[in-house]
Amino acid sequence: MLIVEVKNNESLDKALRRFKKKFEKTGVLREIRSRSYFQKDSITKRQVVNRAKRRQELSIQEI
Repeated sequence: MLIVEVKNNESLDKALRRFKKKFEKTGVLREIRSRSYFQKDSITKRQVVNRAKRRQELSIQEI
């Protein structure tokens, strides 16, 4: 459960922004979206490998 305390003289907009950042960091929304449909384990593993390859290629290109 996320708790964001509103500090003295802090606008509600800033507190809401802090809440949104905390919520995004927890990854709850991402997990809900991934669970909205079933995906085979083989497809999930393939996606992880492809993401790793892509990251590695990008890091090599930067150097």
